[in-house]
Amino acid sequence: MSKQKLEQIKTAGFILKPNDPEIRTLYERIKAQFEARDISVLLAERSAEMIGLQGIPFGTMCQESDFLVSLGGDGTLLSLVRNSYAYKKPVVGINAGNLGFLADVTIDDVETFLEQLFSDEYRIDDRMMIEGHIAKANGEKKEFFAFNDVVISSSRPSKMVQINASILGDRFNSYRGDGVIISTPTGSTAYNLAAGGPVVYPLTKAFIITPISAHSLGNQRPLVVPADFSIEFDAEQYEAIATIDGQEVYALLEEDVLYIEGAKIGAKLLHRKERNYFSVLREKLHWGDKL
Repeated sequence: MSKQKLEQIKTAGFILKPNDPEIRTLYERIKAQFEARDISVLLAERSAEMIGLQGIPFGTMCQESDFLVSLGGDGTLLSLVRNSYAYKKPVVGINAGNLGFLADVTIDDVETFLEQLFSDEYRIDDRMMIEGHIAKANGEKKEFFAFNDVVISSSRPSKMVQINASILGDRFNSYRGDGVIISTPTGSTAYNLAAGGPVVYPLTKAFIITPISAHSLGNQRPLVVPADFSIEFDAEQYEAIATIDGQEVYALLEEDVLYIEGAKIGAKLLHRKERNYFSVLREKLHWGDKL
């Protein structure tokens, strides 16, 4: 577990849940709590425009902040982590709804969380990121990072796709069906879980490869491989799409190849010190509940 700490606690950069202008009241309440602790608050301009305020460019906000705050749900935090990855700033999620897997500070917890920040009662987790690119048949190269997962599926709904998977040029499987999910441990509780993949402790460094509705009589099962493997995927004779964290979509045509590997530097998530991952699993997945 990481022993990293914030170098200083003077400036926080905020993004807000998109398409929710009514979040302004909540944002202003939390902003006042931060400022009461002498923490300056910066707001990304896209979020600011949504609620009728002035903001600053996203990159400037990341550069000038000591840590970043997502006010919304797990999707908002997911977007912030990926888009701010190059700035290497810790990210904390304040959940505007129910307790999330990622955004685990509730609205009522904000005051306590701020107290804990100044008394060093917090932790910064280092979470695996996927680094990848698509080598197009025409020589073009599309690079990306993913925090949760990369999903390869047919570009046409309800159409089968065949996805070949190789490690070091050696094919180990061909997935015929609705697609395949390549997940990080953080993303194991997202689409991977819904597709029958395993829950993997989020500080593990590994890929989880899970077929989606395999059209096969064979024993197609999820596979977990070390994060230092470089894995290649292609959609032989099919038109497919690669969806990054459910938010970015790229075409994957015949003769295109998608390459992924574990990024050398992980994403930084800032958590309350007492936050227990297994307690979150019990609450969200209802483990141990009586039927």
